[in-house]
Amino acid sequence: MSPLCESYVPTEKLDDAEVFYPLHVRICDACLLVQLPAYVSAEHIFSNYAYFSSYSDSWVAHARQYALDMTCRLDLSSNSLVTEVASNDGYLLQHFLALGIPVLGVEPAANVADAARSKGIRTEVEFLNPETGRNIAARRGEADLVAGNNVLAHVPDIRGFAAGLRALVKDTGLVTLEFPHLLQLIDRRQYDTIYHEHFSYLSLLTSSQALAASGLRVVDVDELNTHGGSLRVYARPTETAGEPTSRVKAVLDAEEAAGLHTVAGHTGFASQVLKIKGDLVRFLLDAAAAGLSVAGYGAPGKGNTLLNHCAIRTDLLNYTVDRSHFKQGKFLPGTHIPIYAPEHLALTRPDYILVLPWNLKEELIQQLDYVRSWGGRLVFPIPQLEII
Repeated sequence: MSPLCESYVPTEKLDDAEVFYPLHVRICDACLLVQLPAYVSAEHIFSNYAYFSSYSDSWVAHARQYALDMTCRLDLSSNSLVTEVASNDGYLLQHFLALGIPVLGVEPAANVADAARSKGIRTEVEFLNPETGRNIAARRGEADLVAGNNVLAHVPDIRGFAAGLRALVKDTGLVTLEFPHLLQLIDRRQYDTIYHEHFSYLSLLTSSQALAASGLRVVDVDELNTHGGSLRVYARPTETAGEPTSRVKAVLDAEEAAGLHTVAGHTGFASQVLKIKGDLVRFLLDAAAAGLSVAGYGAPGKGNTLLNHCAIRTDLLNYTVDRSHFKQGKFLPGTHIPIYAPEHLALTRPDYILVLPWNLKEELIQQLDYVRSWGGRLVFPIPQLEII
């Protein structure tokens, strides 16, 4: 049982009841989609959202490189249109705009869309489905490139979402989607990336099937290091798609070899999750017994799955810090661990810092290098406990 991972608690709500929902992953024995039941609607979760992409420097750099690569690959110009679905605060589209390429964002969270508009990025506040896709394309034009980063897992109806993508893109255009790869989630024991905001956990097989049902064929794929191991799939309208590259077959073969093309191949994950929990709780108990202080770094959604599953509260983790002004001054859902600005670390000088956004390991090792000055050490909980 776990609260919604982005439902940060303001001080005046600390004594109010919180709603916890089952965090119970299922697999469909017909199509093999790994999924959570939609206990809460997407409208409830994403209409006012606490995640702003631009707070991760490495993610913004990743977006900048994508914009350069796709501009060259597709020969984009001032006569082109790039549309991003779940465009967040404009972290990606700002780079196309700087290249003189017209852009359009589609973002369901009005508060986040406002941040994008402040950067001069046209943004439609909509959830994408077949109808909104057709309406947006009719008013704004069909796009040469439609991007969707870390959004496919967030929609409860992925076939309807795929139909919306097809409505947005030109018949000769390209759709790219990035999402955490189920193969890496299992192999690297990334169980904290399971939370209610992620309705689906995707393989290339299941994502290809969802896209194909709406007239989009996967023609290429890249394996990325982002978010602990992701896929970027390239899809074109079926009528003009052509044959997929050899990389598509290679990833499908790797998934099949790992057992992901059968229901039985998904078993055995729970015991690995229990070991992560045991190692982390044992470390925190030993630190407390030794009189050593532990603070957190980051307040990501994945951290809330980890902390709630491990029943970690302020007796074992004094506080956490986050760069997002939206989260500072609030408390983590369920655990009620307070969130401060990053400067609080230097004021209190904890002995250990538990890094919750472990996927940004290299970036954060550099950012937190100053912790060495008082002998502090960084703790990464996944894929196994590591102290640096």
